[in-house]
Amino acid sequence: MTVQSGASMGLAALAISLLATSAHGAVVALPSYNVSVSEVSVSGFSSGAHMAAQMHFAYSKTVKKGAGIVAGGPVYCSQGSVSISVGPCMRDNGSRNLPYLLSVVNTWSGNGYIDPTSNMAASKVYLLSGTIDSTVKQPVMNDLHSMYGNYLPTANISYKNNLTAEHSIPTDFFGSGCSVNSSPYVNNCNFDTAGEILKWIYGLLSAKNVSTLGGSFVNFDQAAFWGNRNPNTHGMASSGYAYVPAACAAGQSCRLHVAFHGCTQNVASVGTAFYQNAGYNRWADTNKIVVLYPQATSTFNNPGGCWDWWGYDDANFPGKSGGQMVAIKTMIDKIVGGNVAAPFSCSSWYSSNYSHVTAGRAYVGANGQVYAVNSNQYLGYYMTTAYTDVRRTSAGYYAYGRCS
Repeated sequence: MTVQSGASMGLAALAISLLATSAHGAVVALPSYNVSVSEVSVSGFSSGAHMAAQMHFAYSKTVKKGAGIVAGGPVYCSQGSVSISVGPCMRDNGSRNLPYLLSVVNTWSGNGYIDPTSNMAASKVYLLSGTIDSTVKQPVMNDLHSMYGNYLPTANISYKNNLTAEHSIPTDFFGSGCSVNSSPYVNNCNFDTAGEILKWIYGLLSAKNVSTLGGSFVNFDQAAFWGNRNPNTHGMASSGYAYVPAACAAGQSCRLHVAFHGCTQNVASVGTAFYQNAGYNRWADTNKIVVLYPQATSTFNNPGGCWDWWGYDDANFPGKSGGQMVAIKTMIDKIVGGNVAAPFSCSSWYSSNYSHVTAGRAYVGANGQVYAVNSNQYLGYYMTTAYTDVRRTSAGYYAYGRCS
């Protein structure tokens, strides 16, 4: 989670981004695939680890299979404060007040800010913290381990905390030495983190492909998932990536795994290092798993291109109403929409908030304020003269904006 200035990204980062994009052709609309709605999982490293945990807790009805967290911390660890995020939540220089964080999560679970935590009971969680990680100290991950223990059976949690690894996602074939703490934060530790995550979450898998991959990479449009807004001004890049095994492209029944990069680990910073070499694709190729690699980007408040886990873009960053959270959830809806059980058909309406409420697309909260059903995104006041775009991306799920 090293913080870098915007200038340090510069022309070199732009060149990396252009090369990576040109390698896979023009940006296209994210396709739908025959992915079961019960076979969705997430994982992430560093800021992506926080994002993955946020997604697992907030959307436990959607992320049913589980999560893999590498060098992260408890949900809402930052409490919306950048000083807490880089202090107790990384350097371990103060208490994270885990009892308070648990009470907040329980409150959110009860009031609909996140899905009920009871949904997570059947999911599986894999945690990894390197013993020499000098960026996110191991006690921070210990608290996440304790947090998950309040919602999942002990048998469903695996915690790898004895690997002598620095701040990185460890692989068994690519990257710097295991004791290195620098870009691209993908280290060769003779340990297959991606494989261990996927095997723990999905159970017995076929052997990974260590030769030429048989699938393809898709460079997809992320702006389509932001309604009327520009993702670049909200910490997300204009496009993201997905690895699609040939069997999934051909319409066979598949699974979906969403992998979140860390700070300064997006394509603009490290090119293909994460989305091609973190190890997921090797397993995905032989086990019919579509891997989604969303991309964050730099902003004035977020020069390192981190995912929003302290509120640099949205005060509702850990909830179902958070902008980045809604965008990723809608990507998942689009991908699984190719399954007969969850056909994707985005519909949108430009109407008064009064009409949205009457039609069941929104509800009235405190002080006459209107929120989209399920995402809980704020739409304005309950008035016939207040007009808003609202879109439905899956059954019963509404968010701000138009369909692309």
